Amino acid sequence: MEKKLPIVCPSCESELKVNSMHCESCSTTISGMFELPLLLKLSRKEQDFILDFVKASGSLKIMAGKLGLSYPTVRNMLDDLIGKIEKLQNTPQS
Repeated sequence: MEKKLPIVCPSCESELKVNSMHCESCSTTISGMFELPLLLKLSRKEQDFILDFVKASGSLKIMAGKLGLSYPTVRNMLDDLIGKIEKLQNTPQS
C-alpha cells in the first residue's frame, strides 16, 4: 500500500509544512521550512482528476467517457477545481 503524504495536521487540521528532505543516494539532508506546492494542497481525488485531464489532452468529452459522467457534470467538476486553485493561489503564505 502506497503511503500518502499528509498535508493537514491530524491534531489541529492546520496545513503542514515540509521541514526536511533527504537524499537516499548520498545521505544529504536539507532542513528548513518549505511550503507544499499548490498541487499537493489538493486532495488525492483532485490530483487524479488533473492527471486524467492532462492525459486526455484537456478533452472534457474524453473525461466524461472515462468517468462515466455527463459532459456538464465534468465541466462543473473542472470549474469547482479551478475555483479551488484560484482560492489557494490568492491565500497568503504563512
